[in-house]
Amino acid sequence: EKHLVESEGGLVQTRKSLTLSCAASGFSFDDYSIGWFRQAPGREREAVACISRGDGSIHYADSVKGRFIISSDTAKNTASLQMNDLKPEDTALYSCAAGDYSGTFYTYECHSGIMNYWGKGAQVTVFA
Repeated sequence: EKHLVESEGGLVQTRKSLTLSCAASGFSFDDYSIGWFRQAPGREREAVACISRGDGSIHYADSVKGRFIISSDTAKNTASLQMNDLKPEDTALYSCAAGDYSGTFYTYECHSGIMNYWGKGAQVTVFA
């Protein structure tokens, strides 16, 4: 059975950093593209970042570009989302996901519809 489990989120002060990790079991991240998504109360889920299993291309949402870094460690079968310079508007439930999409992530390809497996999410709250 395939599972994704995120590390605990946290309560973080504005401009600080936090790294979320995601561990996969039952499958290898080598075979899947990875995405991080977030959903704030009252808002739709949005794609934060995706990394392609095919060519390693990466897409970031404009709101996090230059502040967040997505990565994967295939030896450990984990993925990470390093979040720097956090802002109160980054407060959300963050989920990692995996999908068998193997193309390039340009602009519109990083979305929940291409993901097959999801973690339960980790709450990140940023306070001023």
